[in-house]
Amino acid sequence: MSDATPTPEQPAGEQAPDFDAMTRDIAEVPAVEVIVTVAVNLMSAAAVKLGLTDDGEKHKDLDEARKLVHALAGLLDAGATEISSFHAAPLRDGLKSLQLAFREASLVPDEPGQGPGEKYTGPVYG
Repeated sequence: MSDATPTPEQPAGEQAPDFDAMTRDIAEVPAVEVIVTVAVNLMSAAAVKLGLTDDGEKHKDLDEARKLVHALAGLLDAGATEISSFHAAPLRDGLKSLQLAFREASLVPDEPGQGPGEKYTGPVYG
């Protein structure tokens, strides 16, 4: 079967992805850029789940937001020495903003040091 032959998952007229080209592309991306991109994606997803977008309450899910903020904090804690303070500082600021937004959105706030990601950042007070 060639790349041009449609499969049940691939409608006619669409080309199959060139995985060799994608592999080469990711190999050229510096690790710092990958880490920062993942962090920004986590921040964006957390903001949506905290209801901080135009749709607000429509996508708000604090359980999901907690997981995303915690994962972001862990990534930044583990990767901070690898990405330099130039990249880490604004990401830490964004993380703290998300942690404060989580605290404000919670009907029953976590004890200081028990909020999402505070295991890595220390207590966040709002």
